[in-house]
Amino acid sequence: MINNEYPKAKRLGDRSVRRAISEGRYPYLFALQSFLPDYDQLAKIPLGVHDIPLDMIAGTVTAGRQNAFSYDFRPVLGTETEFAVKWNNLFDSQDEVGIRDPIKVYEYMNRFYVQEGNKRVSVMVYLDGVSIAAEVIRVMPRRTGEKEVNIYFEYIGFYNVTGQFEITFTEEGRYAKLADLYGQNLTDRWPDHALELLRTDFHDFQEAMAAKSGNNLGISTNGNNLDITAGDAFLKYLSVYPPDTIAHDSKAQVAKNVAAIWNEILTTNSDSIVVIEDADEHVTKKSGGILSALTPVKTYTPEDPLKVSFIYSKNPKNSSWTYAHELGRSEVEQNYEGIVRTTCFDDRGSDAEIDAAFAEAAAAHCDVVFTTAPGLMEASLRAAVLHPEMKILNCSINLSSSAVRTYYARMYEAKYLMGALAASLADDHRIGYLADYPIYGTIANINAFAIGAAMMDPRCKIVLKWSGVRDSHWDEEFNDEGIKMISGPDYIRPDDNQRRYGVYKIRDNGTMFKIAAPLWRWGKFYDLIIDSIIDGSWGTREQVGKSHALNYWYGMSSGVIDVIISDDLPYYCSKLISQLHGAVSHGALLPFDDEIHSQSGVIHKAGDPPLSNEQIITMNWLNDNVIGSIPTENELVASVQSTVEVSGVKTDK
Repeated sequence: MINNEYPKAKRLGDRSVRRAISEGRYPYLFALQSFLPDYDQLAKIPLGVHDIPLDMIAGTVTAGRQNAFSYDFRPVLGTETEFAVKWNNLFDSQDEVGIRDPIKVYEYMNRFYVQEGNKRVSVMVYLDGVSIAAEVIRVMPRRTGEKEVNIYFEYIGFYNVTGQFEITFTEEGRYAKLADLYGQNLTDRWPDHALELLRTDFHDFQEAMAAKSGNNLGISTNGNNLDITAGDAFLKYLSVYPPDTIAHDSKAQVAKNVAAIWNEILTTNSDSIVVIEDADEHVTKKSGGILSALTPVKTYTPEDPLKVSFIYSKNPKNSSWTYAHELGRSEVEQNYEGIVRTTCFDDRGSDAEIDAAFAEAAAAHCDVVFTTAPGLMEASLRAAVLHPEMKILNCSINLSSSAVRTYYARMYEAKYLMGALAASLADDHRIGYLADYPIYGTIANINAFAIGAAMMDPRCKIVLKWSGVRDSHWDEEFNDEGIKMISGPDYIRPDDNQRRYGVYKIRDNGTMFKIAAPLWRWGKFYDLIIDSIIDGSWGTREQVGKSHALNYWYGMSSGVIDVIISDDLPYYCSKLISQLHGAVSHGALLPFDDEIHSQSGVIHKAGDPPLSNEQIITMNWLNDNVIGSIPTENELVASVQSTVEVSGVKTDK
């Protein structure tokens, strides 16, 4: 006789089937062998018996019992069937003594598929169980180079040192970052104390996340997920509340912390970034509307100025990047006749030093803080949570945060012009190009330069060197290779007596002919952002959505990027730059449009839409006329590895 439990479970199953059909999804269990045609040829590795999370069980191995359950393991066969009797007996057994025999599952790409024990899983799901004992056999995917497969092999490395199944990510490099936060790595087995700390932290976080998200976070079988996993959210949490603090927090405090950074968790991945490409795109007071009427504009005076701080990771005396931003800060001081007052904090290389700078800025009632390097983003986010009254911006692209706005310049537009100019003056169809290290935006600069050069001279080759690799002697290498036309550093270093920057040519007598240089008008960039605050058009977070990040990605059209050229250039070179400048500024000429060839073949066909902002920012390929490659993180000097870890392009190496 069937008790009341099976009919209840079946009603839940029927409901799940109807819901899936109404949403256009397959309503029954997925069968691993059905969507993995080469299942029999893939390597199988026994992992032993483990407790596995029920919410990571995605289906069954074969199609035999596929239609006996809804997609979420609820039973759907009739109440008078033998299946119903067996399901009921298992329920009674679990109720009396528990299910002791482990099921058998195959694990493939972070998900489990049941070979033996579908009904046992169904009973445990009905009872709101959390985990179940299982004999686990791993099915190894082929190394295709696809992003999902790369992440999975990182997952295997993480499992090998921790034995953890539960923590999964949607982006590469996050397992290494998680390990580093716990003072560990992905090569040595983690000690017991670190494993216990990780398990406890993640469990407490999951509970808080489940309560906040309604169990709709991550990849599960309910079909109503966010596009991030609990692991992604956990890593974002740890960037604000590191393990050494989480260990002392109560569950109630963890829940409060999760609520405080909820919008940040929703912007964990970059597809939630809203890019503003021109200063005119600001939502302004002048446009009128409800926001204009309800949001008062504060009047700043020399007695009550807008207080702006700049935080630098290095010193302007020995860093050309920091020096350029310091010049921008000086311009801001001069341009606002006392109604804007600025301060700076330099040489803030460690987390403690950065946090201390933010604390000083907050104590001085600072209104706005600019952090001028991608490596300062996590500290910026921590400060934004602690000091919501401050407007905080980080100089980076493709880093997502709803509390910290980001800003960067479309330097690739200037590089496109400079490539064409350099090629017009190169005698041997060769140009040396120096890049620093491969972060977001750098590859677009290289490729735009190369495309501009090739359009002027189809035979032109760009010889690529990197200043950020170990034992770099790029200037000597260019000299040894006889390369005379060089695109060097973008900025002049205060301590560089030779003043090698921009595009220059080495004459036969060894002297330098300076041809052109890119101009980053950071003062103009900062003025545009500060103007939006003063005139009230900064707006509220609701203008882009609470769970969206906002990036100012200005270019030539906004006047923050330009090219300065030598007065000694031939007239036609000046005319070339003038006309290209006008076409690019007005959007009539796009460097990444029409047919594009990478080193491995055609990457963009003629007639296709121009490359999107995301495709330009995250480029991980080099144009076909570039001689060189993108260095791996291990090839870089230690001083830049932390920045590349935060904002580095992802390659297939």
